[in-house]
Amino acid sequence: MKEDFLHYQAPTSLYPLGLEVARAEGSYIYDTQGKAYLDLVAGVSACTLGHCHPKVVKAIQEQAAKYMHVMVYGEYAQSPAVDYCKRLAENLPAPLETTYLVNSGTEAIEGSIKLAKRATGRSQIIAARKAYHGNTQGSLSIMDYELRKQPFRPLLPDVAWIEFNNEAELQKITTRTAGVVLETIQGGAGFITPENDYLAKVKQRCQEVGALLILDEIQPGFGRTGKLFGFQNYNVVPDIIAIGKGMASGLPCGAFVASYDLMHLLADKPKMSHITTFGGNPVVAAASLATLNELLTTSLMQETLEKEQLFRKLLKHPKIKSVNGKGLMLAAIMESEDLANHIILYAHQRGYIFFWLLFELRAVRISPPLTISKEEIEKACAIILEAIDCYKP
Repeated sequence: MKEDFLHYQAPTSLYPLGLEVARAEGSYIYDTQGKAYLDLVAGVSACTLGHCHPKVVKAIQEQAAKYMHVMVYGEYAQSPAVDYCKRLAENLPAPLETTYLVNSGTEAIEGSIKLAKRATGRSQIIAARKAYHGNTQGSLSIMDYELRKQPFRPLLPDVAWIEFNNEAELQKITTRTAGVVLETIQGGAGFITPENDYLAKVKQRCQEVGALLILDEIQPGFGRTGKLFGFQNYNVVPDIIAIGKGMASGLPCGAFVASYDLMHLLADKPKMSHITTFGGNPVVAAASLATLNELLTTSLMQETLEKEQLFRKLLKHPKIKSVNGKGLMLAAIMESEDLANHIILYAHQRGYIFFWLLFELRAVRISPPLTISKEEIEKACAIILEAIDCYKP
């Protein structure tokens, strides 16, 4: 299978890990030889409730037996999508009450950018340096990583950047600005959290000049930071949120959420200002609703903060310079890029899955399912420390 994978599937890198997957359950992925891998990545923060959570599987199976795709988004009322959007609104602060369901996080960002331009009549988008919002043309345009952008130019014009947590640069947000797009917690940059009410100050500046604040909740969302959404930790309510990843516990999904009035701008002038065939797919929506209900009716979100503290307690070593992030969105920053590579590959050989970050190359990504047990956390931390101790530069 690995040979066919490398030949027939388009690559994303020259050296993929190439794990041949047979099945997955709970916190584990099993290869075709029966070897178990403890998953500390959760499909890059996508498998919120672990692999094949029984309630999510049941919701998928029941919905698939009723109907799957029946019409493009926005024409028919389908109970999984309607129930999901209503349940989501009931657990978001006003005025975030109307949801546009799409297929991925990057499409959610695209829709958010379009909505900001439509609402303000302006063209400028401001983003943060070392931000990652996806790889479609619009999302790529607001990344400041020229090495990744140059082969695909020309991209969107009229984009500017500010440094995350740098209040002095907020004056760059002006009456020309349609929207400011920020990750609530910067992912690829090293799981950098906002400081000193930074996000609230960005929102205040946006209000002063009539711009919209768009927060990228694609990774921090759905309980990963101990709250349903990351921004709820930071004394701010954005104008638009983009969500995805952990929304459906492993099925492809995304959405952007704003006020009723803002969202209705996409219905006219022009009609169908944003449109998608498979957004709001009933099977995906059923999985999303099952995931959301599990988060809201259990102690998983509270336990996320307890599990964070266990990681922080156990990950003590002179070669670990810091543990960044919040909840179960953590990055262990090593003393060197080479050490981080060694840990990830060493652990993989021994049946533990960690991963890299895009910009902070000294980081070991730790973003397990929220359902991970304390015993599994202890094993994961032990393998990191073992890998450090056997490292020979």
